[in-house]
Amino acid sequence: MSNPIFNSQAFPDQFSEQKRERRRFYMDDQGVREQSQQHPSQGQPFAQQYGMPGQRQQAPSQTAGRDPLEQQYGLPDAAGSQGAPMTYDDVIRKTVTSFAVLLVGVGVIVTLGAFNPGAMMALVLPALVAGIVLGFVNAFKKEPNPGLILAYSFTQGVVLGAITMVLEIQFPGIAVQAVLATLAVFGTVLALFKSGKVRATPKLTKMFMVAAMAYLVFSLMNLGLMIFTDMGGMFGLREGWLGLAIGAFAILLATYSLVLDFTNIQEGVQAGVAQKYGWAAAFGLTVSLVWLYIEILRIIAIVRSMAD
Repeated sequence: MSNPIFNSQAFPDQFSEQKRERRRFYMDDQGVREQSQQHPSQGQPFAQQYGMPGQRQQAPSQTAGRDPLEQQYGLPDAAGSQGAPMTYDDVIRKTVTSFAVLLVGVGVIVTLGAFNPGAMMALVLPALVAGIVLGFVNAFKKEPNPGLILAYSFTQGVVLGAITMVLEIQFPGIAVQAVLATLAVFGTVLALFKSGKVRATPKLTKMFMVAAMAYLVFSLMNLGLMIFTDMGGMFGLREGWLGLAIGAFAILLATYSLVLDFTNIQEGVQAGVAQKYGWAAAFGLTVSLVWLYIEILRIIAIVRSMAD
C-alpha cells in the first residue's frame, strides 16, 4: 500500500511489512551489524562490552543503576552518518529545498516572460517534456538522486510559472486563489491524517492506481491533441462541464495521493529507513502538490471562463 512514487524502488526491502520495527545497529568485532543479525552468544553490543575507541571502559559497578536512556547516549550513532534513519524533520528540510528550487524556476520564467514573452513560451514545451521524463526517471530509480529530484522541481517551476502567468493575465487574481486553495487542501488532509480520521487502505489504493493510470493516459492524449491539433479550446478536451467533472475527479486523485505520501513517510520513519530516502519522500510530496495545484488552477480557470 503505497504511493506509486514510493512503490517504485524508492523504499526498498527495508520498508517491507516484516521490518516495521525500527532497525538498530551495533558495532562488534565483525563491523556494524543489525540487532536481528547478532549472534545470541555475543550478548551485549560491542560498545557496551568494550567501550568506544579512545574511551576507557567503565567497570560494571560504574554503570550499574544508571538510567537505560543515559546508557544509550553512550552508544555510537546508528551506523554512522551514512546510515542514520530518516526523520520527519529531515523530510521537511528536503521538501522545503525541493519547493525552494521550484520557486526559483517560477521566478526565472516569470522574469523572462516579463521581458520576452516569446522566449518564455519557447521554453515551456522543453521544460514540460523534461519534467515528464525526470518524473518517470525519479519514480523508477532504485535509489533517490537529489540532483535529479531538484532538476525535476526546477522544470516544474518553469512550467507552473508560465501557465500561471498566462492565466493570471486572462483571469487576474487566479494565482492567489489557486495557491490558497492548494494550501487549504494540503493543510486539511494533513490535519485529518494526523487525527487518524483519514487513512489509506489496500482497496482504495488499488482503485487509485487504476484510476491514476487511466487519468495519466488521458492527460497525455489530451496534451498531444492540444499541441499537434486545433481540437478543443485552452484545455483541449477539458472544457465546460466535462472539464469541471474531470477536474473534480483529478483533485480527488491528487488528494488521495497526499494521503499515500503521508502514510509512506510515517511508515518509513517508523521502519527506520535510511536518511537518503527522505529525498524520495520530498519528491512524492512535490509531485502530489504540483498535481493538485495544476488541477485547482485549471478548474478555477474553467469556472471563471464559464462565468464570463
